[in-house]
Amino acid sequence: MASRKLLLLPGDGIGTEIAAEVEKLLAVLNEERSAGFETETALVGGAAYDAEGVPVSDATMALAQAADAVLFGAVGGPKWDGVAYDKRPEAGLLRLRKEMELFANLRPAICYPALAEASSLKRDLVEGLDILIVRELTGGVYFGEPKEIQDLGNGQKRAIDTQVYDTYEIERIARVAFDLARTRRNKVTSMEKRNVMVSGLYWNEVVTRIHKDEYADVALEHELADAGGMKLVKSPKIYDVIVTDNLFGDMLSDIAAMLTGSLGMLPSASLGAPDAATGKRKALYEPVHGSAPDIAGTGEANPLAMIASLAMGLRYSFEMLAEADALEAAIAETLEAGIRTGDIMAEGCTKVGTSAMGDAVAERFRAKLTA
Repeated sequence: MASRKLLLLPGDGIGTEIAAEVEKLLAVLNEERSAGFETETALVGGAAYDAEGVPVSDATMALAQAADAVLFGAVGGPKWDGVAYDKRPEAGLLRLRKEMELFANLRPAICYPALAEASSLKRDLVEGLDILIVRELTGGVYFGEPKEIQDLGNGQKRAIDTQVYDTYEIERIARVAFDLARTRRNKVTSMEKRNVMVSGLYWNEVVTRIHKDEYADVALEHELADAGGMKLVKSPKIYDVIVTDNLFGDMLSDIAAMLTGSLGMLPSASLGAPDAATGKRKALYEPVHGSAPDIAGTGEANPLAMIASLAMGLRYSFEMLAEADALEAAIAETLEAGIRTGDIMAEGCTKVGTSAMGDAVAERFRAKLTA
C-alpha cells in the first residue's frame, strides 16, 4: 500500500501532549490495517518563533504543502504576548491557511449522550445535537487590506480592518455547505449582517443565486448572524449546516462549541479546493480549543478533540470511512464507560489524565478494528 504522509504540528502549550495521543491511534491503524501512515513533526507558533525566529518557517510550509494532510495542535500563550504582530504565534496558523488555500473550515458541534449534562444548557436542548458550521477561512476582515493603524495627528490614531469578499470566495464556500447538507439533513442556514454591512448584502445575494441555480433540492434559510448566535443558545437543534464568513464563523463556532459541554471535545477541518488532476484537497485538521497554557505540562489536557480531528482526517483526506466511524465510536464508548478528563468530569465517573484517556480510546479502537 502507498504511504500516507501526515505532518504533525503540535505547536505550543498542551499541543505537544495531545499530539502524542494521536500517534497512538496511528500506530493502531498501521498495525491493524497496514495503513501505511508516515509522520513527520515540525515546529509552529511560539515554539517555532523561539527556535527559528518566525511562527512558521519556509521549510515547514514546504512540508505542509507536500503532506497528504496536516494535524495541528494549538499555538500561543502569554510568553509571546510582546512579540511583533506579524511574528505572533497565531500568524503561523494564518499563513498555513492562506498559502495552502484552506478556504473551508468545518466545525461540527456534536453532543455525545454521555456529556449532555456537561453542557451549560438543559439536556433537552442539546441531547442529540449535531450541527456543522462551515466557515469561510481565507477572506473577510482577517485578511482584507488595508489593515493598519494610521496616525491622524493631535494624539489621535485610526485602526482599520477591511471586510472584503470576492464573488468566487462566496460561491465556493456556499457550494461546500450545500454539498455537505446533501449528506446530512439537507438544510443550510446562511448567516451574515446584510442589514448593516454591504459585504453581508452581497453574501446573501451570491448564496441565494448558487442555491437557485445549483442546489434547489436543499432547503435554504437566511439569518442575521447576531440572531443566529441568540438561537444557538436558545434552540440549537433547529440548525443543520450553517455557512458564514470568517469573522462571524469564528464567533459562532465557539458558541456552538460550548453547547457540547467543553471546547476540549470539538475537532475541525480546514479544506482547500479539489486538485484538478487528483481530486485531492489540501487539508489541515485541528481541535477548536487553544493551547491552554494554564494546564500545559500537567498531563490534564483533554485529547479527545485532537483524536476526533484525526477521525475527520480519515474521513475527508484518506477516504477511510469505516475507520473514521470506528474511531468516533471508540470515543463515544470511552465516555459511556465514565472515563473523563477534568474538564468534563462528572459525579460517578473516573478521572484520568491525557495519556490514560488516549490509551482508553486506543484500546476500544483496536477492538473495533479487530472485531
